[in-house]
Amino acid sequence: MSNDRTKKILKTNGAWLGFLALLAIFSFLTKGEILSPRNLTNLSRQASINGVLAGGMTLVILSGGIDLSIGSIVAVAGVLVGISQTHWGWGNSGWTGAVQSLFLALGAGLLAGLVNGLLVAWLRIAPFVITLGMMVIARGLAMILSGGSSISPMGEVLNLWAGEFLGFVPTVIVLSVVGFYFVALLFRKKSGLLLPLLVLMLFGWAFLTYRGFPTIALFLLTVLLLLAFLLRYTVFGRSVFALGSNERAAYWAGVEVFKVTTLIYTVMGLLAGLSGLLLTARLNGAEPNAGQLFELDAIAAVVIGGTSLKGGSGSILGSLVGALMIALLNNGMDLLGVPSFYQMVFKGMIIIAAVSLDQSQRKAI
Repeated sequence: MSNDRTKKILKTNGAWLGFLALLAIFSFLTKGEILSPRNLTNLSRQASINGVLAGGMTLVILSGGIDLSIGSIVAVAGVLVGISQTHWGWGNSGWTGAVQSLFLALGAGLLAGLVNGLLVAWLRIAPFVITLGMMVIARGLAMILSGGSSISPMGEVLNLWAGEFLGFVPTVIVLSVVGFYFVALLFRKKSGLLLPLLVLMLFGWAFLTYRGFPTIALFLLTVLLLLAFLLRYTVFGRSVFALGSNERAAYWAGVEVFKVTTLIYTVMGLLAGLSGLLLTARLNGAEPNAGQLFELDAIAAVVIGGTSLKGGSGSILGSLVGALMIALLNNGMDLLGVPSFYQMVFKGMIIIAAVSLDQSQRKAI
């Protein structure tokens, strides 16, 4: 096999090969426990919130930016959801109250993301600085609104969104639609999709033999499909890639840099708001300290998935496997009883390795 062929395979399948290799290692170390249907289903649930954030972070990094504020925005959105569900009585209003809390969380995230986007686009200051400031502001707001204490419990409907499972028939329908989509792409000779299809089959088996498709993972699937559509089939998506490749050239090519930049960070904020709602629902409570280091996990997932930190190159599918790998690391090391401090060390090493691989591939081109 030629070097060029090997490099192409690693570029399109490297993250998925890494995920499967890591899964095999943890399977050996845990004596197969990690491959149980119950644990694989739990792994997909663990990956869902970070996966939603990683989807939005993919847009940001593709454009050549960064967003450090999303963990704090998750906290603010979660606190607002907690207040609405308990103090305002929306938790007792069934689906109506749950939907109202959803729009409240989305609105809070959208507003914070819009401010980030406008400041980045207008002031022309590095996104690192702007979003770092928003990170501190949003965390302070979460503390102020909550009084520094946790808020619970949430309403029954909201808990179902993060803790329920689809039945057997709906699970089969969802898996069939996604599976047929991958198969159709494979027949159109789209490279790099065989391994994702195999991973889908593995999780599909776990869902069907355990309790069904997790509702929280359905949120992740919907978000990633919408983002993938935006990037692949819309002018906005092409503009995101153009910004990351060369902002000046994109401007002269007709890309509305101010508008696109603002929209990118607004979408990121919106998804952070959704993640805040899902996290609050899953924990059955809102914590002002929630979401700490979520931005780092999201960035790690995007980088591990093959998106270049310099922008202009990457995919939503890659960020999905990155989120799965972060969840697999956490899950596997939890099963092995590895302390959380050591887990941070291992994740940091993997991030460095992923960035180093990206740099070496760029030099080789």
